Formats: sequence, C-alpha cells, structure tokens
Amino acid sequence: MALLGLESVLTTSRGFAMEKPNEDFRYLVRISNTDLDGNKKVVDSIKKIRGVGFAFANAVCSVAGIEKGRKTGNLNDEEVKKIEDVIVNAHSKLPEWILNRRRSIEDNSSKHLVSTDLSFAQENDIRQMQKIRSYRGIRHMAGAPVRGQRTRSNFRKNKGKVLGVVKSKAVAAHAKDAKDVKDKGKGKK
Repeated sequence: MALLGLESVLTTSRGFAMEKPNEDFRYLVRISNTDLDGNKKVVDSIKKIRGVGFAFANAVCSVAGIEKGRKTGNLNDEEVKKIEDVIVNAHSKLPEWILNRRRSIEDNSSKHLVSTDLSFAQENDIRQMQKIRSYRGIRHMAGAPVRGQRTRSNFRKNKGKVLGVVKSKAVAAHAKDAKDVKDKGKGKK
C-alpha cells in the first residue's frame, strides 16, 4: 500500500477501503457557521448546512478540488477555507442553474444563500407577498396551504378539533331534553 501512496487507507474485514484518521483529526469541523461531523464524508457533511443539497455539495467538492469520499475530520485548514470560499462565492464559480436564489427581486442578481441568510431571505419574501396582497401572501396570512393543496380532509390543525357525525336520534333526544328544561323553567314563575 505504501508504494501506491495509500498509506492513509485501511482495509476492513469485508474488504472495504476506509480512510485512517490522522493525528490532526477533528471530530467537529465548522463551515459556514455550522458544525459538521468529522466522521462523515465531505459530501455528506456539507449537506448538513442549510441551503446546501446533494447537487450543490458535489459541485462544491469538484470546484474546490477535494475528494468527495474523504472524511471531513481529515481536512486541513486550507481545504476548509477552500470549501467555504466556494460556498460563499458560488455565484462566480458555479453555473447559475445550481444556485438557490436566481435573479432576486431586490437587485436582479443570482446568488446562493446558506444558513441564516437563507432563512432571512425567505421571511422577507413572505412579508413582501403579504404586503402586496398576492394570493400566496393572503394564504400565508390565513395559515392555509399555499401551493394549491386540497383542504377538505387535510390541514386539520387550522380547523380545530374534529366533532364527528351526530346521529339524528341523539339530536332529537337532546332537543327534547332542552325543550323540557325550558318548559319547567316557565312553569315555576
């Protein structure tokens, strides 16, 4: 194995190759204000950042020149900075179709938002829709489903507790009892 340059690779009992943790192994790696698990592959751990999905994580690893199967804990500081730089400057390093905010309303630019920036932008978008009283904004205000789903049987949390079907005999008996109580009240006066 040393002849092939694979001295950091171990073989498990089933024959799978497994990367050996080095002396500088870190169990938590911080990228884009998110703590990532050092025991996972780089691609899988980058997906834990809010706003980064499968395709974007693969693209980040390819552009940064980092092997996707490496453990995140074995990355050095320089490689972590490369990954963070690609995520922050994704609009200039990756194609526009992979970004999550294309042609934004404010400045008509395309960018990729992650973590708290993404949450803030979503909240602002909803506020803007409510302000201009668009259909989606009105549905958000009402707490109703926004994307055209049926509401007859689903979304019960918005309607309250289910009462069920009341049988006609029970209704008639209840009405008779109420009438009797009313008649007794008149007779005492």
